[in-house]
Amino acid sequence: MTGMIRLAAFDIAGTTVDDGGAVYDALRRCVEELGAGVADADLAQWMGTDKVTAIENLARLGGVDVDRAAALTAFARFQEILADEYRSRPPRPIPGTEELFARLRAAGVEVALTTGFDRTVVDPLLRSLGWSEREGAGVVLDAVITTDDVPAGRPAPYMIFRAMEATGVVDTAAVLAAGDTAVDVRAARNAGAVSVGVLTGQTPASTLADNGADHVLASVVEIASLPGVLD
Repeated sequence: MTGMIRLAAFDIAGTTVDDGGAVYDALRRCVEELGAGVADADLAQWMGTDKVTAIENLARLGGVDVDRAAALTAFARFQEILADEYRSRPPRPIPGTEELFARLRAAGVEVALTTGFDRTVVDPLLRSLGWSEREGAGVVLDAVITTDDVPAGRPAPYMIFRAMEATGVVDTAAVLAAGDTAVDVRAARNAGAVSVGVLTGQTPASTLADNGADHVLASVVEIASLPGVLD
């Protein structure tokens, strides 16, 4: 490897996968079905977090207190809505993402996905894209970390740490983490990683910068040109 980065950890929806905003729509709808209003600013704040936690907090901010059982029921509804959205509008890779993964791995950089989804959402999504942790099975990833794998989701750094553990990378300074939401860049900062915010989601550049992004890029494809990644 020629660069200093040994692990690149990427968010999924809005960062490496274009889902047409389906996650935003599903999260908003399942919370609104609880009787809560959802402000755009609140939705942007909680996107990227564990979805049960997001539902609980968005409901509270929208004027409805829900217990854990109600939040879990709403999460099941979120999964139903998202599955319907994905059937009608299948997600597709952000242009250039698969080529970036291949370039990184060829240069010796481990490639991981981290996500605010659980396995019930992630596994069928990755199968539909042809992405897998198995060599020879389409687009190969070195690790896929979901909220099922950690005690707390973003902005906690645990998914990034779990990706480091899974790939054998021990130096946080050699890790780059990219995402399209405020909590993505905060999680990267909390992990001590290079924090990259991308504009392929629905979060403004100013919000990503204000939350501590070291770099704000048009898309993940531009990561290849950052110092220490491939040079």
